[in-house]
Amino acid sequence: MSSPPTLNVYRHDTDNRALVTLTGEIDLNSAPLVHASLERCLRDGIRTIDVDVTAVTFCDCSGLNAFLYALMHTAAAGGSLQLHHPSPALERLVAITGSGSLFLNLPDAFAGSRPPPWPSPLHQAAHRLAPALPALPGGVL
Repeated sequence: MSSPPTLNVYRHDTDNRALVTLTGEIDLNSAPLVHASLERCLRDGIRTIDVDVTAVTFCDCSGLNAFLYALMHTAAAGGSLQLHHPSPALERLVAITGSGSLFLNLPDAFAGSRPPPWPSPLHQAAHRLAPALPALPGGVL
């Protein structure tokens, strides 16, 4: 029986900047470790967080969510978070979700293209098919 893949977190601080190096897989089981590690930086007064993901061999949406959550909290504290050296798979995950520019050095999948029309044709079709429901008192359906 093999042991589950692990995620290791290494942190090196210089003044109010931290380099967090992640190695291994980021998934539903290990994303809380990523979240806790990045939140700890903020609690320790770190305002610039560089995350080296060179040795991350897998990252799913749980990992991306942990990065986005940390990014929001870091920005709210007046800081910045940046991913460095993502694998092509991680770069694609970040780019296709449209969050690439949030991490500063990653392109968005839609960069340089026109935004999709709003409302989209699919959205319009769904609303033509949906039956109209009367609103209840107080505006709640």
